[in-house]
Amino acid sequence: MASEPRDEFVYACALDDLREDGRRVVSRPGTPLAVFYHEGEVFATDNRCPHMGFPLAEGSVDEGVLTCHWHHARFELSCGDTFDPWADDVQTYPTEVRDGDVYVGPRPAPDEPPADHWAGRLEDGLERNLALVVAKSVIGLEDAGVPPAEVVETGIAFGARYREAGWGPGVTVLTAMANVLSDLRAEDRRRALYQGLVRVADDCAGEPPRFDQEAFGARDVSYDRLKSWFRENVEVRDADGAERVLRTAIANDCSDARLAEMLAAAATDHRYLNAGHTLDFVNKACEALDTVGWDRAEAVLPSLVRGLATADRAEERSSWRQPVNLASMLEATFAELDELVAAGESKTWSAPEGFAETLRADDPETVFSALTSAIADGATVDELAGEVAYAAGTRVARFATVNEFSDWNTVHHTFTYANALHRLARRTGARELYRGVFDAATNVYLDRFLNTPPAPLPEMPEGDGDSETHLDELLSAFDVEGEVNAAGRHAAHFLDRGGDPARLRERLGRGLLREDAGFHAFQSLEAGFGQAELRDDPEEVRTLCVAVARYLAAHFPTRREREQTFTIASRLHRGEKIHES
Repeated sequence: MASEPRDEFVYACALDDLREDGRRVVSRPGTPLAVFYHEGEVFATDNRCPHMGFPLAEGSVDEGVLTCHWHHARFELSCGDTFDPWADDVQTYPTEVRDGDVYVGPRPAPDEPPADHWAGRLEDGLERNLALVVAKSVIGLEDAGVPPAEVVETGIAFGARYREAGWGPGVTVLTAMANVLSDLRAEDRRRALYQGLVRVADDCAGEPPRFDQEAFGARDVSYDRLKSWFRENVEVRDADGAERVLRTAIANDCSDARLAEMLAAAATDHRYLNAGHTLDFVNKACEALDTVGWDRAEAVLPSLVRGLATADRAEERSSWRQPVNLASMLEATFAELDELVAAGESKTWSAPEGFAETLRADDPETVFSALTSAIADGATVDELAGEVAYAAGTRVARFATVNEFSDWNTVHHTFTYANALHRLARRTGARELYRGVFDAATNVYLDRFLNTPPAPLPEMPEGDGDSETHLDELLSAFDVEGEVNAAGRHAAHFLDRGGDPARLRERLGRGLLREDAGFHAFQSLEAGFGQAELRDDPEEVRTLCVAVARYLAAHFPTRREREQTFTIASRLHRGEKIHES
């Protein structure tokens, strides 16, 4: 204390008064302080409990422990360190007694830079699944100037390590939110990272960590052999063997595209693994590495292997065998795939008029014939995957609400699978992904009854109108259960009135981030945004935005508990008193 400049200390109270009362509240510019007399000594802390801001002067002190009476967070009085990690440490201040008066000194320099402090707290929040700590950390890290990619990297690394089953919904949501950050309002970007990170924490809560296999010592194995080994180990469901091969490929400095190709090939060796989630996870892991850096591939990609090796295979389901043996039809088609690709090598293809409608035909032979003809005419995986993704998105946009509520997820899974396929096709162009095109198209066919009768796309509005009104009405539709068609109509009419699609994406993102949205809602928004971004046809963009709006409206409103927690963290950060109106 002697090192503190005396003229920076401020008067607090008379020592006799403090001794009699035990505590006093002192107003210091910007910071209310609580001053305590305990066991013959004087102590000063920030009067705001770091957990939720309750006045610590209304707490109690016993045996050197300050306890907040709101949630019973406890602090070591002399240094402010908490006994309860969910509460954070409270700031303490130096004190002096001069001529019978108590003075409180300036806030000491922090022991660590704010960025380091909040990075450590984010780790604590993830480890203990503490949403409020995660929210405060996201806000603190942004204010400390930490780039979003570094925050995402913390969450991806944690989720990939501390979940024995490997890559899961939490890291998928976090990656999806990282992908759409540029579409959001500045104040919602914090919410997006928070939503993703709390999903990671929840996924890992109570789970054992993954234990790594090691790469083989060989460093001269060809890529083709490694790819073959990897697929064979996944085929026989040997996750450990497959992981060692993948790690060897990474150690052999295989390119990003080749690593993605290896994973995508294994994910399409069987049909529509785990209702499409497996391929989507492969794509999201690659996109996560685009954000955090492919030098983290060794920490991230092996988390996919168990899911690949243990996945449910759609050809084992009755729906793919009866009443039409779709699996056998696909096997016969795949036997000709090399010949079809060879026939189209020197050709350039463009989708004929009505191709998307053909992909939604009621006859699988019609669908498969259109695809095989397209390949023979030079259609790339990228081109066909984009067409199938749009057909799948149309199924969502025209989902009939007379169906069971759970059927929303059936059309949703097809759409997000097709989106993942399209993204991977743009990344690798691997020939094996043609099989994924057929898988997605098969599901578009199987989903046909969920468009019976098809919900009509919103008609063009008549007369003049204000596009902005539809943005407000869209959020209002999310506030009322069952306003599915109204939400789709407002999204469409905003665009019809000349509204900027970027504004619509921003508003849809706001609607999502205030909810306790489920995994699929985050997927749906990100896939819809991604597919719309790749299209020049305004009608296709319109349909995809209708799909997103209708899907979200079907699942809103929720309790909004996560938003309440985030709001509390924001108010604490601004110094507001949470316990007061």
